[in-house]
Amino acid sequence: MAAAKKGRRSSGSQGYPGRALAVILIALVALTGGIFLSGQRTPRLGIDLAGGVSITLQAKANQGSAVNKANMNTAVDIINRRVNGLGVSEAEVQTQGSKNIIVNIPKGTNADQAEKQVGTTAQLYFRQVLAQLPGTPTKPTPAPSGSATPTPSGSATPKSTATPKSTATSKSTATPSNSASPQGRAVTDALKSGTDKAPTPSPTAPVPTAPATGTTGSTAAADTSIPADLQAKLEKLDCTDPNQRATAVENNKAGEKVVACGQSGGQWIKYALGPSLIDGKRVTSANAAFDTQQGNGWVVNLTFDGSGSKQFTSVTGQLASQQTPNNQFAIDLDGDVQSAPSVSQALTGGSAQISGSFTQQSAEDLANVLKYGSLPLAFDIQDKTTVSAALGGEQLRGGLIAGAVGLALVVLYLVAYYRGLSLVALASLLVSAVLTYTLMCLLGSAIGFALNLPAVCGAIVAIGITADSFIVFFERIRDELRDGRSLQPAVARGWPRARRTILVSDFVSFLAAAVLFVVSVGKVQGFAFTLGLTTLLDVAVVFLFTKPLMTILATRPFFAKGHKWSGLNPESLGVRRAPLRSVRRKPSETKEA
Repeated sequence: MAAAKKGRRSSGSQGYPGRALAVILIALVALTGGIFLSGQRTPRLGIDLAGGVSITLQAKANQGSAVNKANMNTAVDIINRRVNGLGVSEAEVQTQGSKNIIVNIPKGTNADQAEKQVGTTAQLYFRQVLAQLPGTPTKPTPAPSGSATPTPSGSATPKSTATPKSTATSKSTATPSNSASPQGRAVTDALKSGTDKAPTPSPTAPVPTAPATGTTGSTAAADTSIPADLQAKLEKLDCTDPNQRATAVENNKAGEKVVACGQSGGQWIKYALGPSLIDGKRVTSANAAFDTQQGNGWVVNLTFDGSGSKQFTSVTGQLASQQTPNNQFAIDLDGDVQSAPSVSQALTGGSAQISGSFTQQSAEDLANVLKYGSLPLAFDIQDKTTVSAALGGEQLRGGLIAGAVGLALVVLYLVAYYRGLSLVALASLLVSAVLTYTLMCLLGSAIGFALNLPAVCGAIVAIGITADSFIVFFERIRDELRDGRSLQPAVARGWPRARRTILVSDFVSFLAAAVLFVVSVGKVQGFAFTLGLTTLLDVAVVFLFTKPLMTILATRPFFAKGHKWSGLNPESLGVRRAPLRSVRRKPSETKEA
């Protein structure tokens, strides 16, 4: 009875091949529709095919960190994560010699942002804001007695151009300001904790100044004095001049008061900043998220390690007791102020949320700065060149020609050897090609996968892997026919044996691709990724298309009767036929005859 049930189950699986074909058809339609809906109708190309920017960075010792192999490898890892954190763009980061790092950024989504962040490769610090002014030089006025800070004429905070509004919360209960620049960024700074809103200065408020003698305190956060030389630098600083910004970057030392520049709404703001209060290395994680519960819009969540958590609690507690702008802390990356939120109360727990009128892009950029900002070494940009895709285009053209020639030879062999069965193989190759192409297009917009020359080679190699699966299946069917079975039983019995061989072969190929992807870097990963992807697709195509299609064709007379052009002709296969047996007649039959 059990055997009968088992037999019926096997027969049933052979009786519904249309279901598997329907699955692969739905997948093809969905993926094809996806590339039209996403607008990504062609795969993204890597720098060797599409061109891009190549930046050469030269390392130099920074605050006691020597230029050695360990620090260079750490810097490569951080720069790689920083660039690709903007969206996996197949950026290539690798060392050259003992002091240089080469960064290749292909053209495409977020390439400009990645280039900008690679150019700012120094340290990340959290500093107290001592003063802030418009980004162009202002004429100093006589300072009052006992003050080293002259009060500039006009506004300390330019109308609609003040620092980006950023708010940090220990709880997600803050509400963003509705005042925003045309670019969608908030125009003032405020740090909220819970539902308490920090005071926001009016556009015409005077610059808060501190006595030259300063105030005493146990930490740098309490010292808000601005030395005369620093005040002079702040007044003279012109953030619109790249050379002056570069000078400010060179003088950006952790333990000293410095001047720096930042942007908001397309306008420059210049700052006088205190010594570093927290090193950016203390940030363990940062991410951009959209806050729907409290209506804060795009926010940046950040978390500190144990030591950083204690420092952050102490610093925010001291800043909260001071007046604007001394209650602000600047997120300073290489002399560039990324954000300058203000504090209304101490934030405990080692985590905070920076909120405000962020756009998605600005929130992600700030999260990447916080997450990947600090490097063990300082770097100078030695060279920046634009890479032409002409050479890569010629190589791609040559590779495609070679692939087309190889595919043509495979097709000729299949037609000559398998004849009618070659139609099944060609249809399966076509389905595999469509799946591969659509997935590469969608992965370009989803994870930033970029197609480079090694990836093209991986796709060409996959043709042989896919064709090998068909050959294994066809030969198993032919073996069953040689044993004297008809086509339908031959397909049913040959499939389990072929399936085992195909799975083992594809598993070995996928394992090799996975190991190569993990241990390799740069362009070789593109080859490994494509090889692994096409190997998985080979399994899907053989199981959901090739085998069901063969099951259906086995019922057609052209294949079932072994037409000479079907590829299953018994005479060509040398099918063993059972010998004819002589029939003995009974004596009664003989007498009657």
